[in-house]
Amino acid sequence: MTPTRDLDELLAIASRLLDGVHDQFVSGVGAPSAVRKGWGDFATEVDLALEKRLTAELFEQTGIEVHGEEFGGPDVGSGLVWVLDPVDGTFNYSAGLPTAGTLLALLDDGVPVLGLTWLPLIGHTYATRTGGPLLVNGIAVPPLESTDLASSIVGLGALNVNSRGRIPGSFRLDLLAEISKVSSRIRIHGSTGVDLAFTAAGILGGAIVYGRNAWDNAAGVALVRGAGGVVTDLAGNPWTVESESVLAAAPGIHGEILDILNALGDPRASSSGGQQS
Repeated sequence: MTPTRDLDELLAIASRLLDGVHDQFVSGVGAPSAVRKGWGDFATEVDLALEKRLTAELFEQTGIEVHGEEFGGPDVGSGLVWVLDPVDGTFNYSAGLPTAGTLLALLDDGVPVLGLTWLPLIGHTYATRTGGPLLVNGIAVPPLESTDLASSIVGLGALNVNSRGRIPGSFRLDLLAEISKVSSRIRIHGSTGVDLAFTAAGILGGAIVYGRNAWDNAAGVALVRGAGGVVTDLAGNPWTVESESVLAAAPGIHGEILDILNALGDPRASSSGGQQS
């Protein structure tokens, strides 16, 4: 693993570079689709420009290559590699919603050792390194305490009841229904980065992420771990860079949500139809 003294230096460099693209990020709000990537998914010119800029700056200042959402890069499971999502919550960003940001993680043989989530439109930054603490706007905050689902807000991933695939919409709807029986405080922000950062900060009690991409998940996984939370996949297995989902929560809440998931059974057994997701 990377020595702690090096992680502190790399975290400072990465934080400075993310600060440096603040104005470019903010000025691009409302940017339309520039590249269609699939059903319901696209990239704006800001996504492309920010990834090119940060990829070049990170490599120049750290000597570590970058794997970005838009242009790819080296294997995320081998050696040291930055993983970058230049605009997480692109649909929100294009629509003018403030729940969008930039996600950056440093992986060491697939393990997130640094995590940074910058949310310029609401003026919040979240960062950590292996072992914590969680830094919110540069200030260390206390670790998460054990709490219960009934008193907490839960962030859920995207929901289209007609979607099919690994985790079909019917399963997602059933999960929403079951969680609502314990906690009626459910939010769908449309941004994995927001959900995981808010979980790390204790704003949300937990977050359920249906996506599997490292650029969406790695930064937030590092944040929640650094804050003292629990992170697995939806089956309860320890999260790895190859995991196909994320369940992140404060101690106590994680076990309650996992019990609900276990009671629902294998998502692939759920009836489904319609678009892929």
